[in-house]
Amino acid sequence: MHPIVEQVTNDIIERSKVGRAAYLARIDAATKKGPHRGELACGNLAHGFAACSSTEKVDLAGHIKPDVGIISSYNDMLSAHEPYKDFPALIKAAVAEAGGVAQFAGGVPAMCDGVTQGQPGMELSLFSRDVIAMSTAIGLSHNMFDAALYLGVCDKIVPGLLIGALSFGHLPAVFVPAGPMTSGITNKQKSRTRQLYAEGKIGREELLESESQSYHGPGTCTFYGTANSNQMMVEIMGLHLPGSSFVNPYTPLRDELTKAAAKQVLKFTSLGNDFRPVGHMINEKAIVNAIVGLLTTGGSTNHTIHLVAIARAAGITINWDDFDNLSHAIPLLTRIYPNGSADVNHFQAAGGMGVLIGELLDNGLLHEDILTVADQRGMSSYVQEPVIREGKLIWQTCPPTSLDDQVLTSVAKPFALGGGLHVLHGNLGRGISKISAVAEKHQIVEAPAMVFDDQDDVVAAFKRGELEKNVIVVLRFQGPKSNGMPELHKLTPPLSVLQDRGFNVALLTDGRMSGASGKVPSAIHMCPECAEGGPLTRIRNGDIIRLDAQKGQVNVLMDEDEFNARMPETNNSTAHHYGMGRELFSGFRLGASSAETGAVNLFIEKD
Repeated sequence: MHPIVEQVTNDIIERSKVGRAAYLARIDAATKKGPHRGELACGNLAHGFAACSSTEKVDLAGHIKPDVGIISSYNDMLSAHEPYKDFPALIKAAVAEAGGVAQFAGGVPAMCDGVTQGQPGMELSLFSRDVIAMSTAIGLSHNMFDAALYLGVCDKIVPGLLIGALSFGHLPAVFVPAGPMTSGITNKQKSRTRQLYAEGKIGREELLESESQSYHGPGTCTFYGTANSNQMMVEIMGLHLPGSSFVNPYTPLRDELTKAAAKQVLKFTSLGNDFRPVGHMINEKAIVNAIVGLLTTGGSTNHTIHLVAIARAAGITINWDDFDNLSHAIPLLTRIYPNGSADVNHFQAAGGMGVLIGELLDNGLLHEDILTVADQRGMSSYVQEPVIREGKLIWQTCPPTSLDDQVLTSVAKPFALGGGLHVLHGNLGRGISKISAVAEKHQIVEAPAMVFDDQDDVVAAFKRGELEKNVIVVLRFQGPKSNGMPELHKLTPPLSVLQDRGFNVALLTDGRMSGASGKVPSAIHMCPECAEGGPLTRIRNGDIIRLDAQKGQVNVLMDEDEFNARMPETNNSTAHHYGMGRELFSGFRLGASSAETGAVNLFIEKD
């Protein structure tokens, strides 16, 4: 192993000793001999299989066959989740063929940040992760199940499902992806059209036509945002079948992989000889693998929040220093939009996860010895790709090297020596900067501040021409406690326009950006957040701020005593607390922890 990867892993293991031991003790105590439904009284069990077929009732009344619970994020409004409509039937048939029973245990909500971006509904987005985790727990709470299959793809859905799965860590789990939509117009065309619209050079009709040619069919959006970062992360932790993350929906291979996942989870129940509970699978090494994957692919900044929460759900404590330390060892090996021109379909064609994982394993940058859902337990099984040969699903060895080194490269010739995410420190607090898509000449910005408390005010100032200068936009009161920490991707087009006009610009905020964070430098997730009196509340218009993403520094350039003597400004507006369901989430806002501790709420004990 690379010494930094080994050291960070050991640090996490040592830091997590008490919490991890307590978690494992809880899930081990929940493990039962024989089917879990054996604990139910006859009346309970009768309720549990009342809607089943007569054959299934006989199977479930016995104490031999396993029962698999299906938790799904299906809805037919959102492209990424629409393919899941056919999965339960495929799964039930495959499980029955393999000697078990499958029941649809419950659905979880799935909202799309692409639809809610810049809208009030976005302020429910981060907390939807907690709702999804709790919905998962409700679906599994009937104690009928010996294993579970989790159907989810996007943004908060996969982290929520995984946190929920870890609360039932005594059950085996396989995550079942739906795959990305086929490629539409190029990402460069899409980005250019958005900028033209922001400049007022085209109208809404032209913009909508462009967007519709980009987001055009069932499946995940094809850029490398949070949704596809999720798929990478779940596979590199060993919870997907090898090579299954980026296979398009409604293809024979996708259907065969879904059936294979259903049969696979049956092998790992406590009724057999190869028990693999998910709580034991997601250990410290698996979490480090996820961080490595995020860094080497320049993935979504959202996972500097979600991975912390996922780890905590398994009794593991990680922090942003772990991300930062690993970023010094992990090279950037992919160029997928917004970090390049390719999309995930191009990445898949270049060799995909199998080639990437093989490259990381060969260079000691990934833990091989973790428990996975492949037949062979370690990550070496993931240097394979699924294919159909003579009507049968098989796995074959991946190409030894990338088939397109402009999309997927090697450790010997990386796109950058460090990972795509950096932690920033300074007198303005701690935050995250994604630099994998930021040109080197833009990674250091020193400019006067313009302070805002609402993203709509930033857009209005841009339209009035007030941002036509070197400027660092400081957007405050966007953290979890303020308004649910919405993504601020709405600001990308206007700030990109300013940068293209030759101005030095950056964004500094306690809010989130997006998995699609692009070429404009930013310092996001700033802690402490403004609702807790964080340093951004003492910034005033005209203050000179220096954001140095290369050195990991963000500071206001003024006398420290003078700055600290300023009275923090407050924002007592409740405009973002009502409407579009936001009033229902007041408890989530009050109870949320910091971004650095995962913005966790309710179901995970806080430090």
